Amino acid sequence: MTFPDEIAGLGALALARRLIGAQLLVRGTGGIIIETEAYTADDPASHSFRGPTRRNASMFGPAGHAYVYRSYGVHLCLNVVAAPGEAVLIRALAPTAGVELMRARRRGGALCSGPGRLAEALGLSLEDDGALFDGGELAITLAPEAPDLLVGPRIGISRAQDLPWRFGLAGAEGLSRPFPPRQGR
Repeated sequence: MTFPDEIAGLGALALARRLIGAQLLVRGTGGIIIETEAYTADDPASHSFRGPTRRNASMFGPAGHAYVYRSYGVHLCLNVVAAPGEAVLIRALAPTAGVELMRARRRGGALCSGPGRLAEALGLSLEDDGALFDGGELAITLAPEAPDLLVGPRIGISRAQDLPWRFGLAGAEGLSRPFPPRQGR
């Protein structure tokens, strides 16, 4: 079974949880996903909230595709489409493959803690927008078991900040920011 088939029908919240502990590879570089955020079509913080545009067209495609966009005109961000109008932002990963190449791309500093750093380390470009996570240039392999999760509010947004739609791998180093004190799974 391929990755898109495994996630069909999950929706952004379930996929954001399910991606924690998964392996993400982009042209041979990558690691274990340790932090995600969910965005849904009815979420005022989501790029899909006002409907399809040229910029967010990939977010309205089928599950298992990449939605790559430029944030604040500076950094690229990688999302996994969960369903039309829903996506999961990959906020951080623990590097395991192609680490030297990622270090060269980042030229020092944290490698993959934060969506902009992660995209730079992985060598993503706007041409990756709409690409399928099919095991070719982009691949995701889900973890066999759901790991222990941290849950908290999303960060870096101005709307719907209180929603607990940010997920992290408990005990992981390299999260983009600490989570609030643990309140359960």
